[in-house]
Amino acid sequence: MNFEKISIREDFIRLDSAMKLANLVVTGGHAKIVIQDGEVKVNGEVCTMRGKKLYKGDKVTFDGQGFEIV
Repeated sequence: MNFEKISIREDFIRLDSAMKLANLVVTGGHAKIVIQDGEVKVNGEVCTMRGKKLYKGDKVTFDGQGFEIV
């Protein structure tokens, strides 16, 4: 899979915010639903915590698309 690079200046970004930044979802509400439904993987494992903190090097996949925090 080809991972889009998402650059952050802070130490971390929340999963739902990162998904919006990567244009995988349109709204925070949509992110909440797909995360809680177990459709999102962080570093290859299903993640159901929308507030999960992502750090540089973390990879997220959803609906055949993915991004990496850099």
